[in-house]
Amino acid sequence: MPISQGLTAKQVQQRIDTGRQNEPAPSLTRSIKAIFRDNLLTWFNLINLVLGALVLITGSYKNELFLGVAIVNTAIGIFQEIRSKRQIDKMSLLSESTYEVKRASGTVELHQDAIVQDDLLVMHRGDQLPVDGLILETKGIEVDESQITGEATPIAKTTGDSVVSGSFLVSGQAVVRATHVGAKSFINTMSGEVQSGESTNSQLLNTINRIIKILTVVIVPLGTVLFISRLLNHSSINQAILGTTAAMIGMIPEGLVLLTSVSLAVSAMNLARHRVLVRELPAIEGLARVDVLGLDKTGTITSGKLQLSKIVPWHQQSLDQVKLIIGGTINAIGDDNETARALNSALTNPEWQPTKVVPFSSARKWSGVSVQQGNYVIGAPEFVLKRVPANLAKQIEGYAAEGYRVLCIAQTTEMNADNLGNVTVLGLILIEDEIRENAVETFRYFQNQDVALKVISGDNPTTVANIASRAGIKNWAQLIDMSSLEGDIDYDQLVAKYTVFGRVTPTQKKQLVKAWQRAGHSVAMTGDGVNDILALRQADCGIAMASGSEAAKSIADFVLVDSNFDAMLNVLNEGRRVVNNIERVASLFLIKTMYSVALSIIFIFMRNGYPFQPIQLTPISVLTVGIPTFVLALEPNYQRISGQFMKQVMVIAAPAAICVVAYILVIDLVGGVQFNLNYTETSTLSVLLTGAVCLVALLMVARPLNRLKLALVLLMAGCFALIFIFFGKLFSLEGIFNWQMAVFYLPLLASIYPFFYLVQEVVGKRILARINWR
Repeated sequence: MPISQGLTAKQVQQRIDTGRQNEPAPSLTRSIKAIFRDNLLTWFNLINLVLGALVLITGSYKNELFLGVAIVNTAIGIFQEIRSKRQIDKMSLLSESTYEVKRASGTVELHQDAIVQDDLLVMHRGDQLPVDGLILETKGIEVDESQITGEATPIAKTTGDSVVSGSFLVSGQAVVRATHVGAKSFINTMSGEVQSGESTNSQLLNTINRIIKILTVVIVPLGTVLFISRLLNHSSINQAILGTTAAMIGMIPEGLVLLTSVSLAVSAMNLARHRVLVRELPAIEGLARVDVLGLDKTGTITSGKLQLSKIVPWHQQSLDQVKLIIGGTINAIGDDNETARALNSALTNPEWQPTKVVPFSSARKWSGVSVQQGNYVIGAPEFVLKRVPANLAKQIEGYAAEGYRVLCIAQTTEMNADNLGNVTVLGLILIEDEIRENAVETFRYFQNQDVALKVISGDNPTTVANIASRAGIKNWAQLIDMSSLEGDIDYDQLVAKYTVFGRVTPTQKKQLVKAWQRAGHSVAMTGDGVNDILALRQADCGIAMASGSEAAKSIADFVLVDSNFDAMLNVLNEGRRVVNNIERVASLFLIKTMYSVALSIIFIFMRNGYPFQPIQLTPISVLTVGIPTFVLALEPNYQRISGQFMKQVMVIAAPAAICVVAYILVIDLVGGVQFNLNYTETSTLSVLLTGAVCLVALLMVARPLNRLKLALVLLMAGCFALIFIFFGKLFSLEGIFNWQMAVFYLPLLASIYPFFYLVQEVVGKRILARINWR
């Protein structure tokens, strides 16, 4: 395609100096400033600061230690997110597409932020426009502006027409002059940021955020009422402040949101090392929940590399004559897809001059050209011909069964997108696909993980089924030709019955994904071309290859930088590890929240002081929750996700909280009355029994036990015991080597495990089994 003269280096610099340069692609990560702001300015941090100021009034400075836990949690969150940001930003740069720009010095490859006004961009099928422009040269293109207009119908454009940033080429190629760049481009002057799809939804974060919202409503009013009740029951103002502070600190699930966010951020960083770019952190969780994986054949099962295998003359044509026509047609059309490249590299170009071009379209599945020699089309026989003759159909089916992609070259009496007139087949073109290396092992792993594999392709279903068979995909023989269906299609029945879907149009791909979703499945979709965009957008999780079109990458949740689908094994495992481990350890955070809320309500109506001081909660928080959860969150855990977050959490958290409340009431009512224990002694025993219950819960959360996890539990129990032996005064604890106290607390300690087990049997298996927690 002839291209006009481009800008000189001096002209480029003039435009840069005057601010007429394009902007870089939006960052996938938050800025450093935003990371600090969002981690520091939280509701719970504000509560902690207010409580810290109140404790400062009492003069009990050691009770400010709880602020240290909050500071460490915040610092860890900031550090890990910045660390992940740097890795992801580095990977984003590698995955960004470059644009072919004609300059006076020659054609160069540039990132979008290096494009200036009046640059000449050579746009190909699948490219997304980074600037507004004017088409200078084209043989005919179709543009999808759905990301701007919401309409997915391609719009035909020709020389002299305008194109806007954010749209992408569905077919053909063109030379476009940049007319508006940067802030002046259409996509940047819109009132809101253009979104390619809905943000990825996280069930895990949504559930945790619901808990946080409830606590936000409860914590301040409940703390206020507790404080007033302490004063009315003749507690000193210092005692009332310390007791209320301890209660409110206990209600805050310190680290739960942090642990979830950090775990996802660390996973994104780990995946970046495996050459997988995560566009949204919740997508890691989303893929972990997937149970149906839609595979695009080209670029996923196959490498995308095509080669011409054979040309079969038809209609009494000679082989040399058919080769000449194919070479002339494909070069005159000017397509640059893999099929066109395979034919161009194998056939001679007779330099035919086109008078009209109909570029390739995924919906039409053919491309055509009018030249002096006649009208010719290349495409799928089923779409080129209204009705395929029986003898030709039989031969096509035979080649397809051997694994070939079968195209035809035909002469027509008309050359319109919706009318070819009379069509005469001149020959068949046999193209071979190359199966990706390690494809068989990758697909076997997914199938062993209860992920159903479905192949959705625009090619002949028999060809696709043959390739699926070679790739080891189960039920590959259950195939259907989607082009044979007419009228209202029952997609729900199709997805329940078939595994391989051939001759699928982009709209049909989207409808298949929706049908699986209606059936209750979580669907991931792979793709690399513009024909995959609708399905990628509809799927719960979209996966694009970096070698694919910019349009596909712009809406995908994951971009495989090396275009290697094997890397998805790491994503699946990372997602399952994060979700399973967070579900497992979240109960440890919520135990403290639940018993703190319950005790706050109970002690509003009691004369005795709240059983804890702020500093006494520190060893419980750090040794039974903080340290263990960060260790357990790193454990490998690749089981399929249950999807019952709250139920799994409550099976341990509810019984543990009930046990804590029960023991504290026994200590307060029996120990204080029958054994004449003072407040310091009862609060010491409350810490001891609460910590012991939480250690039992930790033991249950850590199951199945191995040496590492058993050592972790024993180490935490040992450190907890050392607190009482050597650091009692620091944490306002009485010595426990007192026979009067021992007579009381030793039987209680001995009863913890059987009592916990009994409560769990009643609450966990009878009550919670009847509730569908989601």
